[in-house]
Amino acid sequence: MSRQIRLLQLLDWDSPHQNASLRQELTAGLLQPKARIAPKFFYDSLGSRLFEAITELPEYYPTRTEGAIFIEHMPAIRQALGEDFTLVDLGCGNCGKAGRLFHAGTLPARYVAVDISVDFLRESLQHLKRELPEIEMIGVGTDFTHELQLPDDLPLERRMFFYPGSSIGNFSPAEAGRFLRQLTGRMDASGGLLIGIDLIKDTALLNAAYDDELGVTAAFNRNLLRHVNTRLDADFSIGDWRHVAFFNAAEARIEMHLEARRAVDASWPDDTGHCHRHFTAGERIHTENSYKYSPDSFRELLRDAGFSDIRMWTDPRAWFALFFARQTPTLT
Repeated sequence: MSRQIRLLQLLDWDSPHQNASLRQELTAGLLQPKARIAPKFFYDSLGSRLFEAITELPEYYPTRTEGAIFIEHMPAIRQALGEDFTLVDLGCGNCGKAGRLFHAGTLPARYVAVDISVDFLRESLQHLKRELPEIEMIGVGTDFTHELQLPDDLPLERRMFFYPGSSIGNFSPAEAGRFLRQLTGRMDASGGLLIGIDLIKDTALLNAAYDDELGVTAAFNRNLLRHVNTRLDADFSIGDWRHVAFFNAAEARIEMHLEARRAVDASWPDDTGHCHRHFTAGERIHTENSYKYSPDSFRELLRDAGFSDIRMWTDPRAWFALFFARQTPTLT
């Protein structure tokens, strides 16, 4: 029997309270000695669609490599997930990865899609519901990187958290550990975590994946300033900035920045009246980190966060990995 989609809009970027909080966060980051903007601000409606385009690029191996792992190891993944589970999809985007799981016969009792872009979430769920009307679907619009909020009536038993695409790489390893511990606190021993991890590999492959020849990733990065202009009523000129991305081997992470092509000024109003920031030519705004792991280093991160029964599937070139893990049972 078909059920209606339930959408819980815990985050409303246009509400006065949350908009004020977001403005304060953006202002604080832009006024730091080394300016930065959190990656969550990539995902306005246009940013979400640009990221979809990135996943289709020949240079961007993570999506297709992860997809191939799912196809190759679907029987084992299906066995790990079991039956009658609740799939909690963190940062669901267009719900496409969960949809592929479902079309392959891995059907949950209910699907909880969590994303920061509420309008995009609503549209994606409506599309998936037309394809799979028999699955109960719940949308949760929230910034789960700060605190993961789930519906009060969501059963604790057999919660399977789904975090594909190596999005956990946006956290530093210490932040990732804290986030993973938050997940263990929101499941019992009957639940689990299915997570995608980008592995350390050749630097040239990594650099190309975040600086494609067509310039889609550059557009995605520079769209961030358009979003900032909207949020802050700021006057950044997008043409004054160029996209910079590179692998920082010492930190095992890709870094993305926006670099000023010339000396520029930006200003915006705030509660005190006016904010202003001067950028010299070549000065950068740090917009994203994407940490890469070895299989052993991520296993250790999972163990430290309270997971055990850790399984891993990877592709023949060991570019990407899927991990499944369960909460470590508490000894009594």
